[in-house]
Amino acid sequence: MKPPKPTEPTMADVAQAAGVGVATVDRVINRRAPVRAETARRVLEAAQALGFRRTGLIQRRLGEPTRPPVLGVLLQTERSPFYRELAEALRAAVRVLPEPPPELLIVHLGDLTPRSVAHHLAALGQRCDAVALVAAEHPQITQAVEAVSADGVPVFALVSDLSSPALAAYVGVDNRKMGRMAAWTMAHLSRGPGKVGLILGSHRYLCQEQCEIGFRSYLREHAPNFHLLETLVSLEDVQVAQTAVLELLHQHPDLVGIYIAGGGIEGVLEGLTAGLPPRLVTVCHDLTDVTRQALLDGHVSMVLSHPREGMARRLIELMGAAVRGPHPPQGRALPPLPFDIHTVANV
Repeated sequence: MKPPKPTEPTMADVAQAAGVGVATVDRVINRRAPVRAETARRVLEAAQALGFRRTGLIQRRLGEPTRPPVLGVLLQTERSPFYRELAEALRAAVRVLPEPPPELLIVHLGDLTPRSVAHHLAALGQRCDAVALVAAEHPQITQAVEAVSADGVPVFALVSDLSSPALAAYVGVDNRKMGRMAAWTMAHLSRGPGKVGLILGSHRYLCQEQCEIGFRSYLREHAPNFHLLETLVSLEDVQVAQTAVLELLHQHPDLVGIYIAGGGIEGVLEGLTAGLPPRLVTVCHDLTDVTRQALLDGHVSMVLSHPREGMARRLIELMGAAVRGPHPPQGRALPPLPFDIHTVANV
């Protein structure tokens, strides 16, 4: 009886030996998308050690000229002024890089369900050298981050952090400090202690959850006479946000302040103009044409803003370093960026 013929190594065997996903090996062989040089070398070494029949092709691929890296970013809906301006800041950050600059692929999502975000992240990971996303915390998104990262594509969180240990870095501000600054504003600008409203887009966004924690903790420590009402959720929807603020004003005519720590600010402003109590202190996030006009009209007291240009430059720099270098960037060791403070006096 003849001994069984040895099984020929497969792409899955090479992927396991190299510590990458099968999709990464396929990308090295077929050049469907760029792969980091260090990752490609690991694939080649694994193929050589296993006697993979396409090792020669992998060697030729590594010797071919490399094209500029592709950086992908998932942002929220383009209807949002903040995300339109953030997208432009990212494009500007790429334009000033030395030639040849990386290709920047920006995808705006209208459907923010975890399944949709995870699907688009996986698709972007197949096309890009590094990806970044603005997303809520959810197991499906965590799983997608880890899968893309396992394929050798670094994943960055932008604006709102994510808890996945596979994340390369978070680029954003210290959201607890932002929440505490909003509470300081309430305590010092309000006509006196009273009821304060808080509107979030969703508690699943870690940035908003941290803003709420900072806001509550400051009032608890330094302004205990202020009564913080139960948090309202806008689901990042303009109409829901408008309904929430109108309900707040109707039920609490003695309201002294509102902190809007999430999306839907356009709806909140529409609600406020319909029935703004005298000297209501209103704090919201991110200076856009809409919130700038609200400052000038007196409907908003202060805007705490993400530094879009600084965030864009840091993100593009970190993504580029992750693509070029053999080691992942130590992005989590970087300090958060300082947020900007705007009032009617400096816009």
